Amino acid sequence: MQTTTGGRPFDVPRGLAGVVVTDTALGDVRGGEGFYHYRQYSAIELARTRSFEDVWHLMFEGGLPDAAARDGFTARTAALRRLPAEVREVLPAIARAGSVAGPLAGLRTALSLLGASAHFRPVYDIDADRRRDDALAACAAVPTVLTALHRLGRGLEPVEPRDDLPYAANYLYMLDGSVPDAARVRAVEQYLISTIDHGFNASTFTGRVVASTGADVAACLVAAVGALSGPLHGGAPSRALDTLDAIGTPDRIDDWIRERVLAGERIMGFGHPVYRTEDPRSRMLRAIAQSFGGPLVDLAVEVERQVEAILAELKPGRELHTNVEFYAGVVMELCGLPREMFTPTFCAARVIGWSANILEQAEDTKIIRPASRYVGTPPPQPVPAP
Repeated sequence: MQTTTGGRPFDVPRGLAGVVVTDTALGDVRGGEGFYHYRQYSAIELARTRSFEDVWHLMFEGGLPDAAARDGFTARTAALRRLPAEVREVLPAIARAGSVAGPLAGLRTALSLLGASAHFRPVYDIDADRRRDDALAACAAVPTVLTALHRLGRGLEPVEPRDDLPYAANYLYMLDGSVPDAARVRAVEQYLISTIDHGFNASTFTGRVVASTGADVAACLVAAVGALSGPLHGGAPSRALDTLDAIGTPDRIDDWIRERVLAGERIMGFGHPVYRTEDPRSRMLRAIAQSFGGPLVDLAVEVERQVEAILAELKPGRELHTNVEFYAGVVMELCGLPREMFTPTFCAARVIGWSANILEQAEDTKIIRPASRYVGTPPPQPVPAP
């Protein structure tokens, strides 16, 4: 698409692909290299070696914590997990209303109420410390809301959060009411860390646009959740697992995949708009899945091998590899998460990245206001003033 600025034409790619809209110190995705980072650290290396709270601290405070800072930050965020009475009391009604749409849709309503009950004010009107306090409160509450809505939707009472469990362990505990084993906790924690942030994806950019208006943190996060709810953005982990279910056994892979590729259908869990090589998150999650082992993992690895070979044959010249959703679904299935909670679990991590971006955007008082190119029926020419 071609438009003009100051009378000079220039080309704008569809979807603003590759267009730089601002500067950020939070991280970057280098798609051609298969690498992404949070601040100056490899995101995958952080997932392998650090805790979720460490990386949360990095995104909000600008650096990794020492032991004392980690303990203080962990205690501070754990104390914010319990919901205000105004929010807790209406969760059953939200769950009933969203029985089809699920916890992610209910989260939008709950976040709005949380912001109102906690007296969140427009980021334009408050200082950096108050913005950070609001963001911490919202981030800490999101797992509590999501798990409560899930349980209420199944006719179960919500499980109250525990201050003595770290973020990932507490999330799993609130899902089923039992303390999870260390292997499950670490697998889910590594997944959560690896998905905290990922460049200016649709939901992150949406949150920043709303933040640029000066709106409160809850409003910004509600907008980001709305963007995430779209199936082209956040809904693929369970769909990729559905593909494995449909294939069933290794002997069906070739025929099943060829039929769909030749029909022009998308193979869920393959391809990424940024990466032109293997998605580093997929590589890490494959290794986590293989550490568990089992028939599902064996099938997933063989599907990956054959799909990449078939795509190379039928779509030569295109680099199509597994993305984060393919093995994320496998790992979450192995860790016992219900499939309807796959995307909400992603949200429980990405809310940290959204909030860090909102806090960064709030430092800039310039509203994001792009232009469009009119292609409709030409309007009448203005009559010159006499």
